[in-house]
Amino acid sequence: MKLSFHGATEEVTGSCFLLETAAGNVLVDCGMKQGERMCMLRTLDPFSFDIKKIVAVVVTHAHFDHTGRLPELVAQGYGGPIFMTPPTKALTDIILEDSLGIMAENAEKCGDIVPYGKQDKDVMLEQTQTINYHTTIEPVPGISIMFHDAGHILGSAYISIDAEGKRFVFSGDIGNDDVPILPDTEPIHRADIVVCESTYGDRDHEPTKSRSEKLLAFAKKVLNRKGTLLIPAFSVERTQELLYELDLLVTQNKLPKVPIYLDSPLAIRATSIYRHFSPHLQVDHPLMQGDFFSFPSLHETLHAEESKKINDDRGPKIIIAGNGMMTGGRILHHLMRYVDDERTGLLVIGFQAPGTLGRKILNKAPTVKIFGKEITVRAEVGMIESFSAHGDRAKLARWLHPEEGSVQKVFLVHGEDASKMSFASYLRGTISAEIIIPR
Repeated sequence: MKLSFHGATEEVTGSCFLLETAAGNVLVDCGMKQGERMCMLRTLDPFSFDIKKIVAVVVTHAHFDHTGRLPELVAQGYGGPIFMTPPTKALTDIILEDSLGIMAENAEKCGDIVPYGKQDKDVMLEQTQTINYHTTIEPVPGISIMFHDAGHILGSAYISIDAEGKRFVFSGDIGNDDVPILPDTEPIHRADIVVCESTYGDRDHEPTKSRSEKLLAFAKKVLNRKGTLLIPAFSVERTQELLYELDLLVTQNKLPKVPIYLDSPLAIRATSIYRHFSPHLQVDHPLMQGDFFSFPSLHETLHAEESKKINDDRGPKIIIAGNGMMTGGRILHHLMRYVDDERTGLLVIGFQAPGTLGRKILNKAPTVKIFGKEITVRAEVGMIESFSAHGDRAKLARWLHPEEGSVQKVFLVHGEDASKMSFASYLRGTISAEIIIPR
């Protein structure tokens, strides 16, 4: 038996792990390594494993850094089953469809190679079988697989694989505590070896319950000075949680009455999927029953012409736009227009990878380059970490204590080096397992 790491080791993105067993090989996730700037698609190397020996691919959740190379895997000859939950399949479809447009734009502007096309994506989805939580999969005799709710995004799972007398658990991304629209992360029942994310392994988040009051305080400050509040948000999960919080503030008459624009085609489509799979959601506030993703002051600008008309609104307003790290998408156009205005507020509610525009602004760069133009940053920049969809080190450490027995080995992935080193040190004081940082 062999476990190898083909992504998300020296970086946060590109999840791809191979478990080789006597019965056959299982690939866990097949994600894209996302670049630091628009013209930088770094995952163009051949797969570093034998595709023909894979008997099953299992996918933890729909985010692009976990699914982005699946069509490429199929294009290069993988014809076997791909397993994921029903919401993950629906979200993966729109995320990969969106990526086709981005890759085509990169190819035109930067000369990037496009690793797959729409036909590859469609064939990949035809090979995909949807599996509910707690349903045993046996792709071949000797390998048993199960999905468990990770509480990260709609349909997200951590995955247990039993083979050759050992139980492996792959975390995918583990959700934050007290997320108002998702069930809690399920505890590990039993595990011998865990491959665990460490995105926030070096810190504890502020309490989730504080984010509503912090969102309100920052929004009121910006709107009361007649400014525009820009919120770059990841299209899947972060946007939906933000809409929930804004709807609650509007319902309680706490938020100034201003238009709120959801200016992200992917987020709008993802929100429709959240509505469709509403039985998978868990709402914890008595005022927020029904469709809490729609309210009177919310305007969805799906098409480019609708997005451009936001500029006609000269008054105070809130604009939620993708993408979350400000490396592309419609948020760049709004930053071009508003970030040099001191009345503007820019609220960061998600992880900003090193080298991204979002990280530069968060690190108080006096000027930034957008579409080749140097722009002065005069906007007030705020951050709320409790919107994170990832568990912090305390949450991850609790999760690594199974209900039965104890974990023998923990491999830390999905984190910057400093985060993994810090989390390894933290874990050695809380569990007896061997802690390994793979390369």
